[in-house]
Amino acid sequence: MRVSETVKVIRTLELEVPDLGKRIKEARNKIKNEKGKTITDLASASGMSAQNWYRIENERQTLPEETLRLMEAALECSFGVSFDD
Repeated sequence: MRVSETVKVIRTLELEVPDLGKRIKEARNKIKNEKGKTITDLASASGMSAQNWYRIENERQTLPEETLRLMEAALECSFGVSFDD
């Protein structure tokens, strides 16, 4: 009996989101004021360093969707970024 072989198909999409870095920074400042969470706390919860977080806020780094979702969870908000067709 022959084992079925499969081929993986990968779809990569890029989406430009104006002012996303600015909106992330605003949400970070809001949660800092409301709950005392530091950038180190938020970055750690998102699986990255504070340095990477700053690069994203300053729009100097590509942001994978998975990381965006972790950031949204840490910030307790949604930035409304959708890849729906």
